[in-house]
Order: sequence, then structure tokens, then C-alpha cells
Amino acid sequence: MSAETVTIETNQKAAIRPEASPWRIAVRRFNQNRLALAGLVILILMVVICSFGPMISPYHLDDYRLADKNLSPNAKYWLGTDKFGRDILLRTMLAGRISLTVGLVATFISVMIGATLGALAGFYRKSVDTVIMRIADIFMALPTLPLLIILGAVLSDLKVDPSNRIYFLMLIIGVLSWTSLSRLVRGQILTLREQEFMQATEALGLRDRRKIFRHLLPNTIPTIIVTATLGVAGAIITESALSYLGIGVVPPTPSWGNMISAANNLIDFRKRPWIWVPPGMCILITVVAINLIGDGLRDALDPKMKK
Repeated sequence: MSAETVTIETNQKAAIRPEASPWRIAVRRFNQNRLALAGLVILILMVVICSFGPMISPYHLDDYRLADKNLSPNAKYWLGTDKFGRDILLRTMLAGRISLTVGLVATFISVMIGATLGALAGFYRKSVDTVIMRIADIFMALPTLPLLIILGAVLSDLKVDPSNRIYFLMLIIGVLSWTSLSRLVRGQILTLREQEFMQATEALGLRDRRKIFRHLLPNTIPTIIVTATLGVAGAIITESALSYLGIGVVPPTPSWGNMISAANNLIDFRKRPWIWVPPGMCILITVVAINLIGDGLRDALDPKMKK
């Protein structure tokens, strides 16, 4: 077989080889990003440990062992105990459940609101766009942290049960953080609605609802994924800050924020670092891991960065 024949066959095989889908290309590019993969592994480990760790712990959340209070890390208590003799390791894992849940649910709420309103504004334009964007401007003008502090104080005055308080906290954080995503989605919808495939939907006589949710919004998924990933980290930090100030998740329900606030005097801060260092490190590691994943997703899903 001549070299020319081999070249022709190779070119023919390459011509009939199906091209990889955009999602496969994105997955391949994400897998090539070592920092993003490291962040994903760390986040998965954090979720697994916080989810299943308390199940195998020999201690319970309501165990008060005053004889073992303020013990430094040892063979019995790997991360030490607090002033009530409670195991720090168990409380850190349980707090992780709360903080991660708040971050995920609050981000889900903000994504649902932001993506829907952004799509409606971009599709209908005119008065609908004006009303939605002015509402977004009002929300963006609100001082978020002071407003959250006020709402947290209101929940305290209403004596909302600590076990139910977390649901109000997730709703509040989600409702106040949808504006940036709505603007991004709106901008993309304004561009997409002028494309040829939308002219085809007009010719087919499809309803507006199907045009928006079946044809336009799916094309904004890369932007939504990246924004949502970074939004989880922001929601975790917000919850931790509010809990640290005593107006988020309140004891006895543990969260990383209110665990740090337990070191509220100089003696605990300097001589008992095992009380506040573990939850602080968990916040740091989790947020950094999520940001690495978000950066990796942005690079993988950005068409301008494709080779």
C-alpha cells in the first residue's frame, strides 16, 4: 500500500469521525485543569465527611460532658472539646451540613429567580425589561449585609425556633442575591433572540413559554453554572458571617460561623485555638475549593478560550 493511499484513507476517516459535542469538549478541558480538579476532589471529600462522619461518631450533638470541657486534641477527642465538653470534630461535621445546605439551597433560589426574570426581561424587552431591571436596580442598591442583620434581628425578636430559622435564612439570602445573574442572562437572551434558530421557532408558531424555557434558557446554562458555583461560596460566607454575629444559625444548632463565635474572649482565642480553628479552616478550604471549581468551569465553558 502506497503512502498516498494511506494518507487518503486517514483523511477519509478523519472526515467521517463525528466531532465532539460542546459538553464533551468542556469536560475534557475541565479535566485538564489540575487546580479545578483538586478543588472538586476537596469539595467532594468535604461533603462526604460532613454527610457520613456524624453517623460513625461515638458522640452525640446533645452530649454534655462537663468533666471533659476545654480539652485539647487527644486520642479520645481528635479536635478537642468546647466549654460544655462537646466533641469539636462532631460539631464541625454537623456544622458543615448546615453551612453547605444553606449555600446550595440559597444559590438554587437565587438561580431560579435570576434566570427566570433575566430571560423574561431579555425576551419581551420594552416595558417588561424596564420593570424587571428597575427592580433589580433597587435590590442592588440595598446594603445587603446591614439588611441581613436587620432581618436576622427581626427573626430573633419573633423568637423563631432555631430549627426553622435556617429555612428563613436560606430564603433571605437567595432572594437578595439574584440580581447579577439576571443581568447576565438578560444580556445573553437579547443576543440569542436575534439568531436564526429563533426565527425558525417563530415560523413554527411556538408559544413564548416554549421559546424561553426550551430554546433560549438552555443556551445560557454555561453562564448559569459558573455564576451558581461562585454563588455557593458567597452564600456560605454570608451565612458564616451572620452566624458569627449571632443572627444567623443560632445554638444549639451548629454552623461554622457560630462555632467560631464561641471563642468570644481573649483566653479562648489565644489558649484554646482548637475551638475556632477547625470551623475557620473548613470555611477557608471549602470556599477556595468552590472558587477553583468555578474558575475551571468558566475556562472550560467559555467558547473564546477553546483551542
